[in-house]
Amino acid sequence: MAAPKGIEMCRKCFSQIVKKYPLKSSISSDVLVRRLHNVPKKGLNVLRYDPKVAFSKKSQIRTFADDADRKSRLLVLGIETSCDETGAAVVDDRGTVLGEALHSQKLVHLKHGGIVPTVAQQLHRDHIEDVVQGALDGAGLRLQDVTAIAATVKPGLALCLQIGVEYAKKLVRQSGKPFIPVHHMEAHALTARMMKNIEFPFLVFLLSGGHCLLAVARGVGDFLLLGSTTDEAPGVVFDQVARKLKLKHHPACSTLSGGQAIEVLATTGDSQAFKLTVPMARYANCDFSFAGHKNQTYRLIDKKEKEEGIPAESDQIVSCVNDIAASFQKTSTQHLMQRLHRAILYCQQRHIIPEHNKTLVLSGGVASNMYIRRSLQAVTDRFGYRLVCPPPRLCTDNGVMIAWAGMEWLKEGRGIAEDPEAVEFQPRCPLGVDMSTDVLNAGIKTTPKIRIPT
Repeated sequence: MAAPKGIEMCRKCFSQIVKKYPLKSSISSDVLVRRLHNVPKKGLNVLRYDPKVAFSKKSQIRTFADDADRKSRLLVLGIETSCDETGAAVVDDRGTVLGEALHSQKLVHLKHGGIVPTVAQQLHRDHIEDVVQGALDGAGLRLQDVTAIAATVKPGLALCLQIGVEYAKKLVRQSGKPFIPVHHMEAHALTARMMKNIEFPFLVFLLSGGHCLLAVARGVGDFLLLGSTTDEAPGVVFDQVARKLKLKHHPACSTLSGGQAIEVLATTGDSQAFKLTVPMARYANCDFSFAGHKNQTYRLIDKKEKEEGIPAESDQIVSCVNDIAASFQKTSTQHLMQRLHRAILYCQQRHIIPEHNKTLVLSGGVASNMYIRRSLQAVTDRFGYRLVCPPPRLCTDNGVMIAWAGMEWLKEGRGIAEDPEAVEFQPRCPLGVDMSTDVLNAGIKTTPKIRIPT
């Protein structure tokens, strides 16, 4: 095999290099290419960094050649635009975040009462270039310095995914770097491995505004889906109940997302004030449903507004708002606890999770709710599981998790798009192999119930 020249190095040699030397991060890329082709240094003409070309970071002029250690490592640029956050980050193969940038659309969508896809798309379009450049500047790198480019391609809002995928392809064309398409939910699941030594397999619980699922991560790109939401996700339902309660007019909640507002008010509310039915309590599976829970909470709010003579279209808030928030949050949490309880018992019955590696990774925006987190901790404690949660800033959508997911694929020498231009975004895409029917057939009972800690 003749040694390629110039930019062809990335296209023809990259995957072979990573497969053959997946963990040799101390060896520079030009040495790896020479070894692959068995040619001397003078006989190889690959795309090289020009050490004379400097870049600036906070007024400090450096060259990439000044950092020999960084030059020898794998570096991935990750791009996230699946919903309402424009994120980008650069991480290395050791899990170090070299640079990151994020533009949040939260306040804009708060004014609209929810995410408007066309508005979100335009905001992504307006900010993606600055966000990506901000991540590179923060890392003190140029685009040519990264090893590969990763981007969220599934699942998410179609109009939002489109912006990130198209921009990533543009960067790939400009740089000739490999492109790694990333599954958004897999990225959430793998983020914890960037900070903790977590071996496969492990249990994953992902809670967000668009998703709710329990799965077993057996490897990179290898998941068993135990259960997922049959209708709406918890994050969006929390937001909808917050809107129904008119919490944007509450002085303590005007700048908070719906989920955050519910959590704040619930801390001073009586969770026993209203008895709400726990969803799917009689269904012996690990699936979720929040639509019915939302509707019964809506009916409660309507009833209390009528009793207090509050017009539905007014900005006035019912006097028992804290109690409603607390009761709604408690019932939602009981639903999550019951499903997790069954998932752990299923894994135990099927011998899926080894005794020496009983770990639950909890991630997604809703996982930032400390009431929910403490309650799920009670379940993991019962069965001797280690609960691992990324820090709150990495639980919500961000570029770091996409960059790290790309790195996981990169180190295995898999997941690199053969034809980047052929990669298409997918608004809907399940995670892994669906095992929900097998879970149901197992007929696992979750008794005795595990109480929410006080």
